[in-house]
Amino acid sequence: MGAAFFPILFFTAVWAGVGVALPIMTPKGPNQALIRCILMITAATCWLFWLCCYMAQMNPLIGPKLNQHTIYMIGKEWGSKIKD
Repeated sequence: MGAAFFPILFFTAVWAGVGVALPIMTPKGPNQALIRCILMITAATCWLFWLCCYMAQMNPLIGPKLNQHTIYMIGKEWGSKIKD
């Protein structure tokens, strides 16, 4: 299983919208630059966190731990011949 194109494109567009469109729409005021900076940093870090979580699912480091009895039962149900 590999990374799908649509989710990466969709979430990149969503966070790009937060990081580009929302700072443009901030109201005028003494804290406008701070609000813009917060929105851009939030968008970048949320997108990076999402991307790391999404990519970590492509090749997990830890698989399921099954005991020997469970493996024999699965083999029996699926019709596999497991040698002792």
